[in-house]
Amino acid sequence: MQRRQLLRTLPGLALAGAAGCLGDGGSEGDGTGTPTPTATATETAVTDGPDGVYVQSYLEGMAMPESGMAMGGDYSFGLMLAVPHNFWTVTGSDLSRHQREDSQSVHLMVQVWDEETGVVLPESGVSVEILQEGETVSEEVIYPMLSQRMGFHYGGNFTLDGDGSYTARVSASPLSAEPMGSFASRFDEATTVDLGFEFNQAVRDQLTIEELDQAGDPGAIRPMDMGMMPTGVAASPEELPGETIGTQRVDEADFVLKAAKNELAGDAGAYLYVSARTPHNDLVLPMMSLDATVTRGGEDVFDGQLTRAVHPDIQYHYGTQVDSLESGDEVEVTVVTPPQVGRHEGYETAFLRMDGATFTV
Repeated sequence: MQRRQLLRTLPGLALAGAAGCLGDGGSEGDGTGTPTPTATATETAVTDGPDGVYVQSYLEGMAMPESGMAMGGDYSFGLMLAVPHNFWTVTGSDLSRHQREDSQSVHLMVQVWDEETGVVLPESGVSVEILQEGETVSEEVIYPMLSQRMGFHYGGNFTLDGDGSYTARVSASPLSAEPMGSFASRFDEATTVDLGFEFNQAVRDQLTIEELDQAGDPGAIRPMDMGMMPTGVAASPEELPGETIGTQRVDEADFVLKAAKNELAGDAGAYLYVSARTPHNDLVLPMMSLDATVTRGGEDVFDGQLTRAVHPDIQYHYGTQVDSLESGDEVEVTVVTPPQVGRHEGYETAFLRMDGATFTV
């Protein structure tokens, strides 16, 4: 496939390490009402995708409406628009491809986070109703998703009724993951906000598609700068509370195992937790089911499930209290269910065949 030389001005750029985010702006439009471009042509450049994490085939421009941010209850919301494109959802370890349709106008994305800490909040059960002049145009549950540009977010393809002013009525249910620390007793009530946006030629001019020469190579493009909206980048192991036991890669995901012996441990000996993230970009990887077994001298001293939780310092993670941890203990982390999160191109073949990892304290 012939791809534009988008990166010719950046020789030697190593996408497999810290890939470049190649611009966020749109191009100048011709004012002729050209239909919104789609990502279909570029997505077929990497048929079904290589195994593992790879550089997506295109770089999309996004529109972030001025009236597309609001607070509701304990949640902050932000709205973004991009071109309609294919994406994949996950049930167990099975992928389902969602093919874009010609009638669809935008890929609408919503970010949900805590305003004070900037921590992204997966598992808040988001739905969107799109209205025009008070009448419903489209309504559906949008999917929890992961993309190289956006990190974790909620998104789906929507059909609009031509140019005009719209309202996205966004509803979030109580958080399914356990709030911890200063988050305790928060995010436990449903809330709804109205986010306004325009759809016209000026917006379509921002919804650009640029094809990438590195499409299909191992690596990832860097998350975009979304201003006041976070992208869900996990904290470095050094910044997370507690002692780092180790980091291991499991089907391209990085598992950082930590043990904290502060207020997180409560009356137990330690709070044992896993911070899971994508390679290259360290994006939070949510919605897994993990078990852990702690073995000492050939005997199990702990065997149980890690709870999905959100903490202002640890962010989204998987953790449990254990009575004790001693030098030489073996900690086996088992993946019961891989991340049940939808994927944009570049992630759809990764994080599915996950077994687990064993660490030594």
